[in-house]
Amino acid sequence: MSEGILRSDRILRLDKAGTPVEWLDWQAAAVLYARGLVTWTLGDVIYQLRGGTCRHTGDRSRLSLHSIIACDGLASPRRRTRPPLTNRALFRRDQHLCLYCGKSFPEAQLTRDHIRPTSRGGGDHWLNVVAACRRCNQHKGDRLPEEIHMELLALPYVPNMAEYLALINSHRIRGDQMDFLRGQFGKDSRFL
Repeated sequence: MSEGILRSDRILRLDKAGTPVEWLDWQAAAVLYARGLVTWTLGDVIYQLRGGTCRHTGDRSRLSLHSIIACDGLASPRRRTRPPLTNRALFRRDQHLCLYCGKSFPEAQLTRDHIRPTSRGGGDHWLNVVAACRRCNQHKGDRLPEEIHMELLALPYVPNMAEYLALINSHRIRGDQMDFLRGQFGKDSRFL
């Protein structure tokens, strides 16, 4: 088992080219190590696993898991070009601000507003949605912002996978992982 490390630490998985893919728990990472699929590592060792004792040598097996691992082989899920749209990632992208009134709100008090309402042909995708407080969203209703003289305080954008992974794990991300991800954020990123 791990020695003195919090079990909530997640491991950042990259493809062998260094592109962020997903977050792993320590068990899934250990399987990748054991299968020989980890091609290189970065960051700190965050888990030290101890296995059984070899009957022939008397040595105890050990496995050191790093905070960032790059993997080879078929174990990687089909690569996404766009991250999935979730309210949690959207609200974090927009820094928990209503992009109409500019006030900060807790996640539970924000809503997903479709700039071009779905009732008027607008899609449910990153470039057509912003975080909005309930008051502003209800006031806008199924109208376009310009029809009721509402102005967006920032333009929506699609986060790349590096930023998306930081957005969905922002409260549990380690410094070495954040430094790696931050270097790959897109030019439009507002995530600090």
